[in-house]
Amino acid sequence: MFFNCAGPPSPESDDGPSPARSPEEELASFQLDPGLQIQLVAAEPMVQDPVVITFDEDGRLWVVEMRGFMPDIDGVGEKERVGRVSVLEDTDGDGVMDVSTIYIDSLILPRAIAVVPGGALIVENQALWLTEDFDHDLKADAKTLIDPDYAGGPLVEHSGNGLWRGLDNWYYNAKSRFRYRLTDGGWQRDSTEFRGQWGISHDDEGRLYYNYNWSQLHADLVPPNYLSRNKNHKPTTGIDHGLTIDRRVYPIRANPATNRGYIPGTLDESGRLLEFTAACSPLYYRGNALPSMYAGSVFVCEPSGNLIKRNVVDQAGALLAAHDPNPGREFLASTDERFRPVQLATGPDGALYVADMYRGLVQHGPHVTPYLREQTISRKLVLPIHLGRIWRIVPKNWKAPDPTRLSSATSAELIGYLSNPNGWYRDMAQKLLVERNDKSIQPALEKLSLQGDNYVGRLHGLWTMEGLKILEPDLLFRCLKDKNEIIRTTALRLLEPMAKSDPNVRAKLETEIFSIWNKASFKEILQIALTAEVLNWDASHQLLAGIVERYDTSALIRDAVLSSLEDREFGFLQDLRKSTWLQEHTPDKEIFLDMLTSAVVRKRDTKEMTGLLSLLDKDDLTWVEKAMLTAIAIQGRANKSKPIGLPSQPGILNRPHVNIDPSRLQELAAMFEWPGHIAVPAAAQQTQLTDEDQQQFALGRQLFLTSCAGCHGTDGAGLSRFAPTLIGSDWVLGSEKRLALLILHGIEGPVEV
Repeated sequence: MFFNCAGPPSPESDDGPSPARSPEEELASFQLDPGLQIQLVAAEPMVQDPVVITFDEDGRLWVVEMRGFMPDIDGVGEKERVGRVSVLEDTDGDGVMDVSTIYIDSLILPRAIAVVPGGALIVENQALWLTEDFDHDLKADAKTLIDPDYAGGPLVEHSGNGLWRGLDNWYYNAKSRFRYRLTDGGWQRDSTEFRGQWGISHDDEGRLYYNYNWSQLHADLVPPNYLSRNKNHKPTTGIDHGLTIDRRVYPIRANPATNRGYIPGTLDESGRLLEFTAACSPLYYRGNALPSMYAGSVFVCEPSGNLIKRNVVDQAGALLAAHDPNPGREFLASTDERFRPVQLATGPDGALYVADMYRGLVQHGPHVTPYLREQTISRKLVLPIHLGRIWRIVPKNWKAPDPTRLSSATSAELIGYLSNPNGWYRDMAQKLLVERNDKSIQPALEKLSLQGDNYVGRLHGLWTMEGLKILEPDLLFRCLKDKNEIIRTTALRLLEPMAKSDPNVRAKLETEIFSIWNKASFKEILQIALTAEVLNWDASHQLLAGIVERYDTSALIRDAVLSSLEDREFGFLQDLRKSTWLQEHTPDKEIFLDMLTSAVVRKRDTKEMTGLLSLLDKDDLTWVEKAMLTAIAIQGRANKSKPIGLPSQPGILNRPHVNIDPSRLQELAAMFEWPGHIAVPAAAQQTQLTDEDQQQFALGRQLFLTSCAGCHGTDGAGLSRFAPTLIGSDWVLGSEKRLALLILHGIEGPVEV
């Protein structure tokens, strides 16, 4: 039998030690949205320290158990090989798992899994492994190293995780710049944009969602690897887009054992957490068990606050935002201090599943402050360990649908599941069809993509054919006429590799785009700007110029246009200056001109830089030339590379009456070298280190990698959304006393870097 939460508990205050509770007692601690119920699916000893859950094609629940995490307050023994992956089954159909098979054990801090043909990809001890089950007994028989550097670091909360299969057939990760794909029997690694911290998911369109411990919800507004493809341009938006600035949480118990809980603004007067501090595992809900009002919701775990927040995602064109539908009350909250939701999943039954690590201590060792240490010990939160629960959230009086074993489904049956109202079935059917590599289903997939009843089915049909490498350009050109803009933009995207390799496809694509762009929606314009990169230069230039002139107020469009101009920025700038668009100044035009000029400078091409500077060779500079000059100077300041060589002195430096601040001209001169002029930056003072100094340096380097690199990067260059660069920072190179105090005691409040 399974247990249901009977009713909302009374809010609980902090009254001392917080003992572990039985699953039945924990169940009574939950406060859940009205009309829903929470059911126990599995508990210790069957499942211990669960951190990731996922279902395979036959509805079995795979659980990553991080049994080595923080065995004591000092983390002693974390590297012991006690982690494992278990496969849970409900053999009698009562909704409770009754059989557990240990798929693989003796793992060091396992943190991610993806069920793949013949086995599973598993991340443990920082590496990505392919495990294989040859005799189909749900026990791994072989383990092959795929990527030794997958995780990127030893800190659990600051290293790669996820292995989330995206709509485009790539496996994406959080806290990582890499994605993976099964291609021709082997695993391919590819670079992608850095995303998030712990957990990742996608919506019906395939947009990726992720977050950071302090910032609960981010998403990509454009498909992966577009905005980052131009090495000369750093995008300002579109990737890692924050959907909300609302960080408030509403626990129903005190949370004294929260790191830095002594800092004002962390806890309220009753000791409850005020804002996210451990946000993780955002799940865009695409199931069909919960009422329709939950469609398009993103659920976010907050283990430190013993709660799960619900966000409603709002869409306006290509832009996304999110809001809390019930301020003051969480979707799920508990009075049990050991309720630690760390991961969510949609099941084949359409329900929402919760991995509850159920433990007192969830802060990793390197970040346990003296305050948290005292709270954890005094509240007796260290032990017991090796507990854990899996919960299922469904409507009251819900009846589970009959289970389906997709492993035995025919290809025709799987094609039918591509249009299923439950996103789990759509994703799994696509995955299985691609893995089977049965190309004979092409006609059926083409029919679905053109005539499917719902757009999600047509969309999955297209991406299934992409995975099977059986897409035909004629089909995609027909899809450009689809009534749904998501299908139309997807067709544009999928035509790109064909247009690159086939001039006939490229010519037809140009004709199609020019026939539609004047009446296209904003979302289509965005994709057209991204797709323009594959067109012939003249057509691409004409199209991008028209787009930027019409949509220059959109930061997203500006970045999309720049992403399509790699190494062609100067030619675009030359022609743009001749247009009437720049006759009248606006802040948005200046922003784009600055970005375009900066890209030319970053390219560091002598011929183009000479041409760029020649555009400034006059006494009376307009706002256009001044904006270009400012961009050049700023790039010179920001770029620490050696000076750019020129054939002769720039003419603007020989104009004594030019209407520019002399200091700006000095900055310009320091950027370049030409015959008779050498720009030599101040030589860095070099200090010889003694043997003792070398030992101290090595020790300090290890401490930095352990405690600091998770946010500031292994090279000190900083990480987006986490921490600024330390390179050249006065906070590091200035007062040694201040730096020592900062390292020992931290810093709070705004800082200028």
